Amino acid sequence: MGRKIFIFVWELFKITVISLAIILPVRYYLIQPFYVRGASMEPNFYNHEYLIVDQISYRFREIERGEVVVFRYPRNPQEHFIKRVIALPSESIEIKQGDVYIYNEKNPQGISINEPYLDEKYLSNYSSEGRIDLQDNEYYVLGDNRGSSKDSRNFGPLKQEFITGRVLLRGLPINRATMFNEIPMYEGVDF
Repeated sequence: MGRKIFIFVWELFKITVISLAIILPVRYYLIQPFYVRGASMEPNFYNHEYLIVDQISYRFREIERGEVVVFRYPRNPQEHFIKRVIALPSESIEIKQGDVYIYNEKNPQGISINEPYLDEKYLSNYSSEGRIDLQDNEYYVLGDNRGSSKDSRNFGPLKQEFITGRVLLRGLPINRATMFNEIPMYEGVDF
């Protein structure tokens, strides 16, 4: 009887080690679960939604405007936030009465961006204090619920090193399950 228990425990141990050898690299280097807390991304992401974050794509390609990213909060890296990328490195951004203007090489006079993913009831008439210039490794991120979001308007440009990854999948609740493989189009805008 003792030998059967030993064999059972040994097999259980091997299964556990093999499972961890598969799961841990996936969890820490490829994808990561994320649980939405708060209303800063409504109506696109609600409180208590369960997301899967792609941690590997940005090792092979650049972050794009309009993508929803999860990042470590610069003032407390233990906390994670979810926001949308609005302005890219080396661009400038200005917000006038809630309208976002991007300044870059193609648009030195600035161009207003149309944000089709926003719901009018979640907008605010916030204005920035002039233009904000981004460095080579900085992004400007905003919540979709502009009136209830702690974002780059509060903590400034986000350095790339804080970005964990992009939202790939909403898994829960099941009735809102969605793959996020497309970036919202900015109609009529040439960045």
